[in-house]
This record gives sequence, structure tokens and C-alpha cells, in this order.
Amino acid sequence: MPPRVARWLTPAAWVAGVTAVLLLIFPVGFPNYDTIYALVWGRELAHGMSPDYGAALPPTPHPLIDFLGLVTSPFGEAPITVTMVLAYVSLGLIAYFVYRLGTTWFDRWVGALAAVIVLTRAPFLSNGLRAYVDLPYIALCLGALYVEARKPRAGWPVLALLVPAGLLRPEAWGFAIAYWLWLAFDVERAAGERSLHTREVAGSKPATDTRWRSPSVFGWRAVWRAERSTTELAWLAALALAGPVIWVLFDAITTGNPLYSLTGTQQTVESLKRQTGPVDLVLYGPRRLGEVMQWPGMIGGFGGLLLGIFLLPRRAALGFAAVVLALLAFAFLAAAGLAIIARYTMLAGAILSIFFALSLLGWRFVDRGNPWRRRWQIFAGIVLAMVLIWLPNQWNLDKQVHTDLTNQGKIENDLTDLVDEGAFSPACGPIAVPNHRAVPRLAYGLEVKPTDIVSASEAVSAEERKKLAEVGYWVQPASEFVIHNYILDPNDKTNFEIDKVPKGFHEVARNDSWRIYTSCR
Repeated sequence: MPPRVARWLTPAAWVAGVTAVLLLIFPVGFPNYDTIYALVWGRELAHGMSPDYGAALPPTPHPLIDFLGLVTSPFGEAPITVTMVLAYVSLGLIAYFVYRLGTTWFDRWVGALAAVIVLTRAPFLSNGLRAYVDLPYIALCLGALYVEARKPRAGWPVLALLVPAGLLRPEAWGFAIAYWLWLAFDVERAAGERSLHTREVAGSKPATDTRWRSPSVFGWRAVWRAERSTTELAWLAALALAGPVIWVLFDAITTGNPLYSLTGTQQTVESLKRQTGPVDLVLYGPRRLGEVMQWPGMIGGFGGLLLGIFLLPRRAALGFAAVVLALLAFAFLAAAGLAIIARYTMLAGAILSIFFALSLLGWRFVDRGNPWRRRWQIFAGIVLAMVLIWLPNQWNLDKQVHTDLTNQGKIENDLTDLVDEGAFSPACGPIAVPNHRAVPRLAYGLEVKPTDIVSASEAVSAEERKKLAEVGYWVQPASEFVIHNYILDPNDKTNFEIDKVPKGFHEVARNDSWRIYTSCR
């Protein structure tokens, strides 16, 4: 096999194999609330309309996933199919890049163990198989990190991956800007050195180093590298800023408000009463990362990170910097008013998984005569004992992911089946649903605007409630099982009760999960 072909075929086969295993174990993935909304908005964009953000509690729009809905909307069920393929492949790519990073920094055993750790973390499986945008975002960021690990200061290939990542999550904007600064500047000790340094040039007099240097801060200062031309750095800067510029333009064009994504997200966070802000960041931020890593992962991950940076600094430096940047980005957005939730910490969790594996296997890289080798072995034994003790809990967490996907997937599919069977007529009037979770699913299936579907939980005025009870459709959960399993957020309020249907409505369709009533004749 030609080397160039093998270079691409091997990772493709690796990702395909992981994806196939995930499909066998977790065959009931489905697009979540945020993603199905993006497909609805993409279809509206394809029809030349602005996205309908007027329904109750709309999620944050993400330009890249909206664009996916736009380009796939003309092809029937292609949007959902493509989205779910992307979801499973993203999980495979995350595992692959974690493996390759672990192998590049340390060795294959660390990389393989890190990939296993990632694929057994419940939040990765739960959010990944619901097609959250966070998973392709993480895959792109890890891909950029791998390019940099293979070729330091690679330049545009890293930024080319961070730009689409920045159209999925705003944290990538900071990564791209930080990376450009890394390309343009060095950091050096300033103590005892003149502002213009001299260096000996073989066979000549000392030459003056005229590169620009910043003022000293805590004994360190930035130095202009001068390895790339001003023109190259200028277009690399434009590439680094492409993510936020495109996102702001997208918001400005579709809503007239260039900061809609920020202000809309802050309003949703307030409505759902989620933790946010600097105080909650300190109180709940570590817990959210702990939900991803669990206690053995937290102790092993951070322990391996510290041992690696002090005992294997050249190997661990890039990974250490990546963890710090990922956590700083999470902290900055939380302080800016965004929600403090576990899936926003998953990028840091993916990189920490490598150091979790290192905490168990890294002692092999320390010289036999070094006393820290024995100390690391003792720490590895403690972490291994924690892993074994926690193993039943980890099994239950992963098993719960399978159960939740199966239950919620059945409820989603039953609702889609009623749409396909013609249970609704758009000409009849508004469609009332138990809570906002059902809104994008029906809007997508019926090819109507989300505002044509009304969430009874958010219909707060008496006039709105009266209108829902007079005309249109009433979507009723068929059992307590649906009410229990079809809650999008812990702070959801569901006003529907079993067998509580407005007067004058009669049943027109039903299945195991739903009953459809209408007042239309």
C-alpha cells in the first residue's frame, strides 16, 4: 500500500471500527433539542427566510450546524441521517485523536488506555449519541492539537481546524487567538538582560538582536519571533479572527442583532435558572468536570498532569497548556453569563484522559535511579485501586446512558410516527405540546415554523391558555413513563397530566407514547 494512502486509510479504518462498535452497543441515537432546532433553522435559511427564534426557550444558534441543515434540507430525511452519521463519527474521531496524542506525547499504551477512558465516560456517550455540537467541536480542537503536536508552530493547518470549531463553540475563538500569539511571539526571562540582546555570530563581531520586546512582567516578557513575514502573520491573524467575525455577521444578518447568540443564551440561562457567574463557577465548576471524569479520573487526571509537567516537561508541556486553555475558556464563558454544565468541560476532560492514563503508566518513563519512579508507582497503585472500586458505578452510568437513549429514542420516534401517519393538519390551528422539548421535533416533521407549535408549560398568560384550550391540537403524553422521560431540563415545568384534555377535543390518533386530540371537525 502506498504510504500516502496508508496515512489516510489507517485512521479512517480506526474511526470506522470504533463507530461500528458504538452502533452495535448504542443503536438508538437521535438528534437532541438543540440540533433538531438547527436543522429546522437550516431549512428556513434554505427557503430564504430568517430563522424563527420566537418559540419558547430556543437554543443558541450555531452557524456551522445551521449550514449543515441548509445544504441537506432539499434531500428528504438527509438532515437527520447526516447529523447522526456525524455524531457517531465524531465520537470515533475523538477517541482516535486522544489515542494519537497520547502516542505522540508518550507511547501507544498511554494513547490506547486514554481512548478507552474517553469512550467509557458517560457524558461523552450521552451527549455524543444525541448529536450535540460539542462533539464535532471537540474532534476539531483535538485534531488541531494533534497537528501542532506533530509539527510545532504548524501555522495555518491548525487555524484551519479551529475556524470551523469556532462556528460550533465560541471557546475556539480564544484558542485561535492564543495560537496566533504563539506563532508571533516567544516568551523569555527578562531578569538581568538588556532590552537589546546580543548574540555571538560565528566569525564576526557580536550582532545586535533588534527584535521587539515587551516590558517585563514578573520577570518574563514577550519577544517578537520574526520567523514569519508580516504578510503571512496578517493573513494568519485574519484566519484566527474568522470564527467570531462570521458568527457575529451571521447573527446580524439573521436577527439584526450582532450579539444575539450571547444575549439570547444569557436569557435562556436565566429562564432555566442554571448556575452561572464567577461565584457559581467556583462552587459548581469542579463538580461539572467531575461529572465527566468521575473521582478516579479527577485525581488520576490532575495527578498525572502534575507529575508529567514536573518529571516529563518536554513531553507534557503541550498537553498541560491545552488543559489550562480549555479550563480558562470554560471559566471565561461561565463568568460571562453562560451556563455551567458538564458538557462544556468535555474538551478539558478529553485531554485530561490522556494524563489519567499517564498517571497509571507514566512511571515507566522515569529513570530507575530516580526516587520519583517509586513514588509514581505508589500513586499509580492508588489510582488503580480507585478505578477498580469505582468500576461498578462506571458500569451503571454507562448502562443508564443506554437505557435513557432507548427510552427517549422510542418517545421521539413515536412522535415522528404520528407526524408521518398524518395525525396533524396544519390548517386546523396551533398545536399544543406538554413542554418545549417537543417543539422542534414537530416543527421539523410538519415543516412548519417553531412558533406554530405552542408549549403549554411556557404559555403563561390566561389568554394564551384559553386559546390553546379552544382550537387546534392537544398533544397528550400517554403514560407517566413519557412524562418522566421527556423532560429536557431539570427546571422544566410540565403542565400536562394524564387524561386531562380540554373540553370539546376528541382523540384522532394514539400510540404507546402519545395521544393526539383536536377540536377541528
